[in-house]
Amino acid sequence: MKLSVRLTILLITVTVVMALVVGWYAVTDSTQSQYAVLDAQINAVISSGNGHPIQALNDALYVVQSNSYDVTIDVVGPNGGVTQANAGVVPLSDTPTLADVRASLHAVRSSADLPGFRYRSESAGGGGYILVAASTAEITSSAHSLEVKVALVGLLAALLSIMVAYLFTNRDISLIKRLIHSAGEIARGDETTFPPESGSPELRELRSSLVTMVGSLHRALDNERRTSKEMQRFIGDASHELRTPLTVIKGYSEILERPDLDAEMRERALGRVRREVERMDSLVTDLLFLTEVREARSAPVAPVALSDVVHDAASTFRVDHPGRDVALTLTPDIWTTGQAHYVERLMNNALSNIARHTPSDAPVAITLTTDGDAATLVIDDGGPGLPPEAYERDARQFQRFDPARSRESGGTGLGVSIMNDIVVSMGGTMSLGPSPLGGLRLHFTLATIDAPTREEAR
Repeated sequence: MKLSVRLTILLITVTVVMALVVGWYAVTDSTQSQYAVLDAQINAVISSGNGHPIQALNDALYVVQSNSYDVTIDVVGPNGGVTQANAGVVPLSDTPTLADVRASLHAVRSSADLPGFRYRSESAGGGGYILVAASTAEITSSAHSLEVKVALVGLLAALLSIMVAYLFTNRDISLIKRLIHSAGEIARGDETTFPPESGSPELRELRSSLVTMVGSLHRALDNERRTSKEMQRFIGDASHELRTPLTVIKGYSEILERPDLDAEMRERALGRVRREVERMDSLVTDLLFLTEVREARSAPVAPVALSDVVHDAASTFRVDHPGRDVALTLTPDIWTTGQAHYVERLMNNALSNIARHTPSDAPVAITLTTDGDAATLVIDDGGPGLPPEAYERDARQFQRFDPARSRESGGTGLGVSIMNDIVVSMGGTMSLGPSPLGGLRLHFTLATIDAPTREEAR
């Protein structure tokens, strides 16, 4: 048998085996991850009723509706009768038996009696049970789709091996083995590097394609991790800041339920509830804006006349606050790249914070200068400033530096986070520090560009 034929068979075998192994691992890992998410949702619904079985059904329905979980909730009576309290997109059509219910009291499981579903149950009041079930049809369909894709990738890889093998020479065989070894290490998750570029033109092209593929996979994984972190960060932001108004609303709602409440107290309670609802609306608006900024970091950018935006914001602030001494030191015709309404929001947040948290006659100084290819924007105020430990915190953290002050003045506590994310989305930096005027100093650094032509600035 000719060497080229033997090499072709070898390459096809190795390529197909590697594709199948990597594909099997990808399908298995993806399926297990999806099952883990499904089980976590079921456990979250079940856990909501722990310790108070009489309210278990209401708690379970609340969790399902609040999180838009695609699950079915069945109420199973002591005699085995079943009532469906909530139906998922793919509802549970089979009737669970008492044996199924009791077997799933402590863990999520699957069984032949309820095919295509993962489920778990918990005891409810009156000797009955609640069974929470989620369909696995979407996971099964996704796994089949991945299997087809893996098969196609294996086929394409085999065809590529046939073409490449006929172009190889004996001196390229050792390099081929090294490439196979490197690919195997990467498939197993070990960080490694490919051999130096050498050999025939075809072999160099193959190496370059493999490097590009691995780089694309790494970028995709990095993007997935970044998206996951942003989602976790958003959820943390929302839960942290919405807890306080929800607690206040709950407390005043209980007061309003009292039959002996006089009219004056009722009006005060209603007013407080309205204020907290308005505050929640502001919080949600700011949270959504934060998410928009974080997702827009890869969006197209355009030239922004930084000098003009700063000048307009300072002029408007002077008109709105005639009792303040507003000093503006501005280098004209400074341009940066980004989105103009984000820069306007940055200035509005900075100056609104000054108006909200400093005395009406406190001085303000705004300075915009350039140093090489960077613009420096400094905003000082003569207010009370922040606690000393606040200047050591990371501006990216979602938090109030003075919670009482923010709540009393109607602030949401998101001003610094919004400003920092805007600057980061434009490739800049932000820092906080004490101001020579006695209050807070906001220091922003942004990259500059040459002034665009009239056509570019449109």
